[in-house]
Amino acid sequence: MTERTIILHYHLFKNAGTSVDAILKRNFPGKWVTREFPAMGGNNTPLVEAWIRETPEAIAYSSHTMMGPIPQIDGVRVISFLLLRDPIERIKSAYRFERTQTADTWGARLAKEHDFEGYVRARLARPGDRQCRNFQTYRLASLMPGEGTELDRAKRALKALSVVGRVEAFDVAMRRLAAAYPGFSHQAVKANTSAGKDEVEMTEKTLTTLQEMNKLDVAIISSIEQKL
Repeated sequence: MTERTIILHYHLFKNAGTSVDAILKRNFPGKWVTREFPAMGGNNTPLVEAWIRETPEAIAYSSHTMMGPIPQIDGVRVISFLLLRDPIERIKSAYRFERTQTADTWGARLAKEHDFEGYVRARLARPGDRQCRNFQTYRLASLMPGEGTELDRAKRALKALSVVGRVEAFDVAMRRLAAAYPGFSHQAVKANTSAGKDEVEMTEKTLTTLQEMNKLDVAIISSIEQKL
């Protein structure tokens, strides 16, 4: 039986995932698929594995909501891919995006009703909301359920993922993905970007708060910088 190779893109919110997806769609016409999943208590891997089995023609998979161990399927080689971003820049981008999007979500309404500082305060005060508090560490740690601190589990997830890159070094990350999947080609694409939009203003107090609330994300990014 010939082994099947797929790319599994963990599309973290406001981490250049739309640009990644545009490149994947161009590389694999008709073979890029996307789906979202219920949280399932932080482990929806069985649903993801079923999705992969049910779509044997697909090569590139993308989802914002995959949580739990990286899928392991007989006869399938999974190239897992994830981008990280400076946490404060990611939060600013999320605010700009939610402020302009047409969706009637809690976050979109919040962004339209408040300035950036009000948005941050409300999200930090909301129980269980990780959008402004070590979001990337939380998502990485979900790939390694079990014992250990969130930071320790996130660092183990970095080692388990096939390719990890940074939004700030996007082309480098895409070249690494191309090296992992022979025949994949990369040309610069930027989609759904907030570059060039109004800069978000904040006080030193808010900046200090965000720096404190995202120390683990900074530690995670620092741990991969020497590998990029």
